[in-house]
Amino acid sequence: MSLSQAAILAPAPQLGRYLFFSMAPVPAQAPAQALRDSLARLADLADGKQVLVGLGPELVQALGAQVPGLHPFEAMSGHGVQVPSTPAALCCWLRGDDHGELFHLTRRIEKVLAPALQLDLLIEAFRHGQGPTGQGRDLTGYEDGTENPSGDAAQAAALVQQCGPGLEGSSFMAVQQWLHDFDAFDAMAAGEQDNTLGRRRSDNEELEDAPPSSHVKRTAQESFEPEAFVLRRSMPWAQGRQAGLVFVAFGKSFDAFEMQMRRMAGQEDGITDALFLISKPITGAFFWCPPLRDGRLDLRVLGL
Repeated sequence: MSLSQAAILAPAPQLGRYLFFSMAPVPAQAPAQALRDSLARLADLADGKQVLVGLGPELVQALGAQVPGLHPFEAMSGHGVQVPSTPAALCCWLRGDDHGELFHLTRRIEKVLAPALQLDLLIEAFRHGQGPTGQGRDLTGYEDGTENPSGDAAQAAALVQQCGPGLEGSSFMAVQQWLHDFDAFDAMAAGEQDNTLGRRRSDNEELEDAPPSSHVKRTAQESFEPEAFVLRRSMPWAQGRQAGLVFVAFGKSFDAFEMQMRRMAGQEDGITDALFLISKPITGAFFWCPPLRDGRLDLRVLGL
């Protein structure tokens, strides 16, 4: 039986909801005890499949606990781009195919986490289309997740292994909400769009002669030392006239994501990812996704 939350290795669902919580003042109780009570209730509700849970560094610290490798998301600036850090205490990724069910599930989660945690941000997401290799598409029309590892390689990239009870099967999750500039994208010729991503939209073939700034060239996982493989589970989002991608990457640590992000932001060689011409991250946070034990969240490293 797998110890990991099933959503990590499962394909992206038709619909998703990302809930981001902060710690709320709890005058009537000791804050740490209120957090423990809320997390104990969440552990019974979250199955790791329909509800994936990630805990932020702030929450773990507030409980007086430590998860090796968990640390805050680092903001980056310079070279004309900004990568913000917007920490959250807890993230729930809700998965399904019915808006109504996700709405009611959201209310249940809010209730079990109150009064210690309060909902600050909710992002509605969805699967869009199907690319040549079966992955969903970004709203620009390009397939997303093409270079994802699969099978044993996916588990090796995404899951903590051989670290003992309470850590085995856990995962580190990076989450960013990217806001697309569709006017800038539409103003590009088709060839320029392909060079920005580094692939042909029509057949998803990688362009050998794409410029060094292309997204594919900037993030080629095997081009890092050591290789920087992550398991991506991103989904498009839209609200009103704004839209983009909720980028989600799971890793056995944050190392691979951080190497990719630094190169994208030009921190490595001054060349920024061409993706920044048509999109920008507006949030950024790190979370630790605990493993499962007997079908519920295993929170023993937090003293629960």
